[in-house]
Amino acid sequence: MAEKKFRSVEEATSALVAYARERGLIGEDDITYVTNMLFDALKYQPTGAFIPKVGEARASEHTRKPTLESILSALLDYAVEHELIDGGIASRDLFDTRLMGCVTPRPSEVTREFWKRYDESPKAATDYLYRLALDSDYIRSYRIAKDRKWVTKTPYGKLDITINLSKPEKDPKAIAAALKKKSGDEPYPRCQLCPENVGYAGRLDHPARETIRLIPLTLAGEKWYLQYSPYVYYNEHCIVLSERHVPMKINTTTFVRLLEFIEKFPHYTVGSNADLPIVGGSILTHEHYQGGCYEFAMARADLREKISFAGFDDVEAGIVNWPMSVIRLDAADPARLVTLADKILTAWRRYSDESVGVLAVTDDTPHNTITPIARRRGEGFELDLVLRNNRTTDEYPLGIFHPHQELHHIKKENIGLIEVMGLAVLPARLLGEMNRLKQAILSGEDPSQVREIAAHGPWAHEILKKHPEYAPENVDSIGEAGRDELTAIIEEEIGLVFAQVLEQCAVFADTEDGRAAFGRFIESVR
Repeated sequence: MAEKKFRSVEEATSALVAYARERGLIGEDDITYVTNMLFDALKYQPTGAFIPKVGEARASEHTRKPTLESILSALLDYAVEHELIDGGIASRDLFDTRLMGCVTPRPSEVTREFWKRYDESPKAATDYLYRLALDSDYIRSYRIAKDRKWVTKTPYGKLDITINLSKPEKDPKAIAAALKKKSGDEPYPRCQLCPENVGYAGRLDHPARETIRLIPLTLAGEKWYLQYSPYVYYNEHCIVLSERHVPMKINTTTFVRLLEFIEKFPHYTVGSNADLPIVGGSILTHEHYQGGCYEFAMARADLREKISFAGFDDVEAGIVNWPMSVIRLDAADPARLVTLADKILTAWRRYSDESVGVLAVTDDTPHNTITPIARRRGEGFELDLVLRNNRTTDEYPLGIFHPHQELHHIKKENIGLIEVMGLAVLPARLLGEMNRLKQAILSGEDPSQVREIAAHGPWAHEILKKHPEYAPENVDSIGEAGRDELTAIIEEEIGLVFAQVLEQCAVFADTEDGRAAFGRFIESVR
């Protein structure tokens, strides 16, 4: 059955109104109102015979109901044809968000409905808000669906691997430069996390946000907000952001906020990026956390070793069997976790061990910080503290405890909270490069000599050593099943590289010397 085609802008507009009505974004009494708003945005004047209605969105005998993507595409084509916008993707994204903003409930309505449902259960409230983010096209689910996702078995359990097609790769140096910007250099809104984004029309270098909706929260006595990420790296990927545009900071209050959040939303995990460049996330200029309804690989990891801290017999503690250096704390009382976590953070901020390359400070520049993650374990509370250090050297200009040069062909970006927890967010460029690599292998080419994938050459040769059946002299005998299997092999090898990435980010390597060094730090916590 073919998808319905629109004969006019009136029909396409009515289809969008029908979609909004069916999804509960608007009520029956809103139909004429939002139709007129859409016509105004489209600079369209209907004839006197036109009556706002929603029937046109229904499927006919020969056509299926139009998708939101097809409805918006028709309206965007009209806008381009009538020179309301140019044909670039940025302009189209700005304009279709404006159209969807016309049919998205106002912030006050969303807030009232959220807390009404919260009285039923925290999950009912977040289910509502997440559904709204999808239905309003704030989360462009038809784009997210194109992301590549798979799972790779590693010595640390199954790691989640994604090739993200929704967001460009960021350069670590650009992230650090953004942190140094003076407030006077920043436009309005100052960043993409500021609450002022609500309703903002956007510009070519800043996304439109007419459809974003924030839920006000109180954490540690301050005003914060809950929203969802438009990129959805995992289920119900949410952002918890400060009302104030202040830099990221890990301190006692951070632990309080994280634990208060999971007390309010016990079905969610929440964590914070570290507060220093290189080991922090992509935005360090606005204090925020990330969470969601998702079990990360780190959460499934067991303890490598149980440890204890004097005076905290009521807190279970251990070193997690994980490629990075992680201390796990469990307790029934979140206040006890806050006290011990602060004690560990204070010790780590000033801790140095030159034998493993850890220096707390050089030339008055601090290097040690923590990536904290909070979750519930039944009725109890759990806090993972990932030790981070952002020192650089001539040998490792992007960071000693950062993916090293030989792995940059797969992952060069900062290893932030999401990757720390075991979910790789890899750049979109990899999709084309991996297809080209597969083609090169199957045609007997040397990947090192193919310009587009030369950076993958040494790694590709290692793959061929492990899988000699794909060596150039054997390619003619590879059947269809073998060709399909090569995709799975390349994906598995990417996942194993990601495990190496995490290992290189460990301040205490999982070696005899590294474990001894980790033990010395634990002993230093007083």
